Amino acid sequence: MGPGICQVCGRWPAQPICDGCVRRFGTPRMRCITCAAPLSRTETLCGACQTRDPSLALCRCVAAMDYAYPWDNLIARFKFRDGPGWARPLAQLMSQASDTPALLRSSDWLVPVPLSPGRLASRGYNQAWELVKALRALQPDSPPGLANALVRLGDAPDQHSLPREQRLRNLRGAFAAHPDHVARLLGRKVLLVDDVSTTGATLRSAAFALRQAGAAQVQALVIARTLPH
Repeated sequence: MGPGICQVCGRWPAQPICDGCVRRFGTPRMRCITCAAPLSRTETLCGACQTRDPSLALCRCVAAMDYAYPWDNLIARFKFRDGPGWARPLAQLMSQASDTPALLRSSDWLVPVPLSPGRLASRGYNQAWELVKALRALQPDSPPGLANALVRLGDAPDQHSLPREQRLRNLRGAFAAHPDHVARLLGRKVLLVDDVSTTGATLRSAAFALRQAGAAQVQALVIARTLPH
Protein backbone atom coordinates (compact mmCIF):
# COMPACT_ATOMS: atom_id res chain seq x y z
CA MET A 1 0.00 0.00 0.00
CA GLY A 2 1.41 3.38 -1.02
CA PRO A 3 0.40 6.93 -0.17
CA GLY A 4 -3.29 7.68 -0.62
CA ILE A 5 -6.11 8.37 1.82
CA CYS A 6 -5.79 7.50 5.50
CA GLN A 7 -8.34 4.75 6.04
CA VAL A 8 -9.21 6.13 9.48
CA CYS A 9 -9.60 9.90 9.10
CA GLY A 10 -9.70 10.30 5.32
CA ARG A 11 -6.71 12.63 5.21
CA TRP A 12 -4.95 12.95 1.85
CA PRO A 13 -2.19 12.38 0.96
CA ALA A 14 -1.27 9.92 3.67
CA GLN A 15 -0.23 6.38 4.36
CA PRO A 16 -3.08 3.87 4.94
CA ILE A 17 -2.87 4.85 8.63
CA CYS A 18 -1.60 8.39 9.05
CA ASP A 19 0.75 9.42 11.86
CA GLY A 20 -1.94 11.63 13.38
CA CYS A 21 -4.35 8.70 13.79
CA VAL A 22 -1.60 6.52 15.27
CA ARG A 23 -0.94 9.23 17.88
CA ARG A 24 -4.64 9.82 18.53
CA PHE A 25 -5.79 6.20 18.82
CA GLY A 26 -2.57 4.42 19.73
CA THR A 27 -1.47 5.98 23.00
CA PRO A 28 0.88 3.51 24.76
CA ARG A 29 -0.47 2.04 27.97
CA MET A 30 0.60 -0.16 30.84
CA ARG A 31 0.09 -3.85 30.04
CA CYS A 32 0.50 -7.20 31.75
CA ILE A 33 3.88 -8.54 30.72
CA THR A 34 2.64 -12.09 30.06
CA CYS A 35 -0.74 -11.55 28.36
CA ALA A 36 -0.70 -7.83 27.35
CA ALA A 37 -4.01 -7.10 29.09
CA PRO A 38 -4.34 -3.38 29.88
CA LEU A 39 -3.44 -2.42 33.44
CA SER A 40 -4.80 0.58 35.29
CA ARG A 41 -2.09 0.65 37.96
CA THR A 42 1.61 -0.07 38.13
CA GLU A 43 1.55 -3.87 38.48
CA THR A 44 3.46 -5.93 35.98
CA LEU A 45 0.91 -8.79 35.97
CA CYS A 46 -2.88 -8.76 35.64
CA GLY A 47 -5.00 -10.62 38.19
CA ALA A 48 -5.37 -13.71 36.00
CA CYS A 49 -1.64 -14.00 35.35
CA GLN A 50 -0.83 -13.55 39.03
CA THR A 51 -2.59 -16.87 39.67
CA ARG A 52 -0.83 -18.76 36.87
CA ASP A 53 2.30 -20.85 37.31
CA PRO A 54 5.20 -18.54 36.35
CA SER A 55 6.95 -21.47 34.68
CA LEU A 56 4.21 -21.81 32.05
CA ALA A 57 5.21 -21.81 28.40
CA LEU A 58 4.57 -18.20 27.36
CA CYS A 59 6.80 -15.81 29.29
CA ARG A 60 5.93 -12.49 27.60
CA CYS A 61 3.40 -10.94 25.26
CA VAL A 62 3.51 -7.50 23.62
CA ALA A 63 0.49 -5.87 21.97
CA ALA A 64 0.82 -2.70 19.92
CA MET A 65 -2.79 -1.56 20.38
CA ASP A 66 -6.07 -2.25 22.12
CA TYR A 67 -8.57 -4.19 20.04
CA ALA A 68 -10.86 -1.19 19.72
CA TYR A 69 -11.70 1.51 17.20
CA PRO A 70 -10.16 1.95 14.66
CA TRP A 71 -7.85 -1.04 14.89
CA ASP A 72 -10.65 -3.62 15.17
CA ASN A 73 -12.11 -2.49 11.84
CA LEU A 74 -8.75 -2.48 10.08
CA ILE A 75 -7.84 -5.93 11.42
CA ALA A 76 -11.20 -7.26 10.23
CA ARG A 77 -10.45 -5.95 6.74
CA PHE A 78 -7.05 -7.63 6.86
CA LYS A 79 -8.31 -10.92 8.23
CA PHE A 80 -11.81 -11.48 6.88
CA ARG A 81 -12.18 -9.30 3.77
CA ASP A 82 -9.40 -10.58 1.55
CA GLY A 83 -7.00 -7.83 2.59
CA PRO A 84 -3.47 -9.28 2.85
CA GLY A 85 -2.13 -5.89 1.74
CA TRP A 86 -2.95 -4.62 5.22
CA ALA A 87 -0.09 -6.71 6.63
CA ARG A 88 2.53 -4.01 6.11
CA PRO A 89 0.75 -1.03 7.73
CA LEU A 90 -0.38 -3.23 10.64
CA ALA A 91 3.12 -4.69 11.03
CA GLN A 92 4.37 -1.10 11.12
CA LEU A 93 2.23 -0.54 14.22
CA MET A 94 3.72 -3.68 15.77
CA SER A 95 7.28 -2.59 14.97
CA GLN A 96 6.66 0.81 16.60
CA ALA A 97 5.66 -0.67 19.97
CA SER A 98 8.36 0.24 22.47
CA ASP A 99 9.09 -3.37 23.47
CA THR A 100 9.24 -4.79 19.94
CA PRO A 101 12.96 -4.14 19.23
CA ALA A 102 13.94 -6.06 22.36
CA LEU A 103 11.63 -8.95 21.42
CA LEU A 104 13.18 -9.20 17.98
CA ARG A 105 16.75 -8.98 19.29
CA SER A 106 16.14 -11.73 21.83
CA SER A 107 14.57 -14.21 19.38
CA ASP A 108 16.00 -16.80 17.00
CA TRP A 109 12.82 -17.49 15.02
CA LEU A 110 9.60 -15.70 14.13
CA VAL A 111 6.80 -18.25 14.13
CA PRO A 112 3.24 -17.48 12.97
CA VAL A 113 0.26 -18.97 14.77
CA PRO A 114 -1.09 -21.40 12.15
CA LEU A 115 -4.57 -21.70 10.73
CA SER A 116 -6.30 -25.03 10.31
CA PRO A 117 -6.04 -26.46 6.75
CA GLY A 118 -9.71 -25.74 6.15
CA ARG A 119 -9.45 -22.14 7.33
CA LEU A 120 -6.30 -21.58 5.28
CA ALA A 121 -7.97 -22.97 2.17
CA SER A 122 -11.05 -20.76 2.55
CA ARG A 123 -9.10 -17.58 3.40
CA GLY A 124 -6.22 -18.15 0.99
CA TYR A 125 -3.53 -16.83 3.34
CA ASN A 126 -2.49 -17.00 6.97
CA GLN A 127 -2.64 -13.46 8.32
CA ALA A 128 -0.02 -14.27 10.98
CA TRP A 129 2.49 -15.35 8.33
CA GLU A 130 1.75 -12.21 6.32
CA LEU A 131 2.63 -10.21 9.44
CA VAL A 132 5.89 -12.13 9.87
CA LYS A 133 6.92 -11.35 6.30
CA ALA A 134 5.98 -7.70 6.69
CA LEU A 135 7.89 -7.39 9.98
CA ARG A 136 11.00 -8.82 8.34
CA ALA A 137 10.66 -6.41 5.42
CA LEU A 138 10.37 -3.49 7.82
CA GLN A 139 13.12 -4.73 10.14
CA PRO A 140 15.75 -6.46 7.94
CA ASP A 141 17.79 -7.48 10.99
CA SER A 142 14.83 -9.43 12.39
CA PRO A 143 15.26 -13.16 12.95
CA PRO A 144 14.14 -15.46 10.14
CA GLY A 145 10.58 -16.70 9.86
CA LEU A 146 9.65 -20.36 10.16
CA ALA A 147 6.30 -20.60 8.39
CA ASN A 148 5.32 -24.16 9.29
CA ALA A 149 6.98 -24.59 12.67
CA LEU A 150 3.55 -25.30 14.15
CA VAL A 151 0.55 -27.17 12.82
CA ARG A 152 -2.99 -26.79 14.09
CA LEU A 153 -4.65 -30.07 15.03
CA GLY A 154 -8.27 -30.45 13.97
CA ASP A 155 -10.52 -27.84 12.40
CA ALA A 156 -12.14 -26.03 15.34
CA PRO A 157 -14.29 -22.89 14.89
CA ASP A 158 -12.62 -19.48 14.81
CA GLN A 159 -11.81 -18.35 18.34
CA HIS A 160 -13.44 -14.94 17.86
CA SER A 161 -16.84 -16.63 17.49
CA LEU A 162 -16.67 -18.50 20.81
CA PRO A 163 -17.41 -17.44 24.41
CA ARG A 164 -14.42 -17.22 26.75
CA GLU A 165 -14.76 -20.58 28.52
CA GLN A 166 -15.25 -22.42 25.24
CA ARG A 167 -12.18 -20.68 23.80
CA LEU A 168 -10.11 -22.05 26.66
CA ARG A 169 -11.48 -25.60 26.24
CA ASN A 170 -11.24 -25.41 22.45
CA LEU A 171 -7.47 -24.88 22.47
CA ARG A 172 -6.24 -27.60 24.79
CA GLY A 173 -3.78 -29.56 22.69
CA ALA A 174 -4.68 -27.57 19.57
CA PHE A 175 -1.11 -27.29 18.23
CA ALA A 176 1.95 -29.43 17.63
CA ALA A 177 5.43 -28.71 16.36
CA HIS A 178 5.98 -29.87 12.80
CA PRO A 179 8.31 -32.92 12.88
CA ASP A 180 10.46 -31.43 10.11
CA HIS A 181 11.25 -28.37 12.25
CA VAL A 182 11.84 -29.84 15.72
CA ALA A 183 15.62 -29.77 15.27
CA ARG A 184 15.45 -26.07 14.35
CA LEU A 185 13.45 -25.28 17.50
CA LEU A 186 15.59 -27.19 19.99
CA GLY A 187 17.17 -24.79 22.46
CA ARG A 188 16.01 -21.74 20.49
CA LYS A 189 14.13 -18.60 21.51
CA VAL A 190 10.89 -18.21 19.57
CA LEU A 191 8.71 -15.17 18.97
CA LEU A 192 5.11 -16.13 18.19
CA VAL A 193 3.28 -13.69 15.91
CA ASP A 194 -0.49 -13.30 15.59
CA ASP A 195 -3.05 -10.60 14.87
CA VAL A 196 -5.21 -10.47 18.02
CA SER A 197 -5.04 -11.95 21.51
CA THR A 198 -8.37 -12.32 23.30
CA THR A 199 -7.93 -14.56 26.34
CA GLY A 200 -4.35 -15.50 25.49
CA ALA A 201 -5.40 -19.14 25.19
CA THR A 202 -4.25 -19.47 21.57
CA LEU A 203 -0.80 -18.09 22.32
CA ARG A 204 -0.38 -20.18 25.46
CA SER A 205 -1.39 -23.37 23.65
CA ALA A 206 0.97 -22.62 20.76
CA ALA A 207 3.77 -21.78 23.20
CA PHE A 208 3.22 -25.04 25.06
CA ALA A 209 3.65 -27.01 21.82
CA LEU A 210 6.87 -25.15 21.06
CA ARG A 211 8.25 -25.77 24.54
CA GLN A 212 7.35 -29.46 24.25
CA ALA A 213 9.42 -29.52 21.06
CA GLY A 214 12.41 -28.17 22.97
CA ALA A 215 12.23 -24.39 22.45
CA ALA A 216 14.11 -22.67 25.26
CA GLN A 217 11.83 -19.62 25.45
CA VAL A 218 8.61 -18.43 23.83
CA GLN A 219 7.41 -14.83 23.67
CA ALA A 220 4.60 -13.31 21.58
CA LEU A 221 3.86 -10.20 19.54
CA VAL A 222 0.37 -9.24 18.38
CA ILE A 223 -1.24 -6.22 16.77
CA ALA A 224 -3.95 -5.89 19.39
CA ARG A 225 -5.22 -7.20 22.72
CA THR A 226 -8.93 -7.23 23.50
CA LEU A 227 -10.23 -5.14 26.37
CA PRO A 228 -11.64 -6.86 29.48
CA HIS A 229 -15.43 -7.02 29.66
